[in-house]
Amino acid sequence: MKILEILLCEPLLEKHMFVVAAEIQVKKGSEDQFKSWITESNQELSKFDGFVRRRLLETRAGKHIILVEFETQKQFEDMHKTQEHFRIQSKGHSYLEGPPKPTFYEVVSQ
Repeated sequence: MKILEILLCEPLLEKHMFVVAAEIQVKKGSEDQFKSWITESNQELSKFDGFVRRRLLETRAGKHIILVEFETQKQFEDMHKTQEHFRIQSKGHSYLEGPPKPTFYEVVSQ
């Protein structure tokens, strides 16, 4: 691995990180549109300070979780206070049966 690649990956190697795992239920028939929305909105969210990544997970039984990673809880909370996030979140919620059920974590060891 080149030195530049190591430096670019360095934030992902940080010991401390704020992680949200939000359990969601996607409306029947909206799965493909929701997956497209995840990809599109990730491009917008990646502009926020501290954003590391967001992924959509699916169990073999078809249940979904959105996994969001930020460098700090404060950066995550600051992003949530913006109009951009409100707009993104509103569109995303239109694909869901109800509100997400988040669980918050701090990475304490890797």
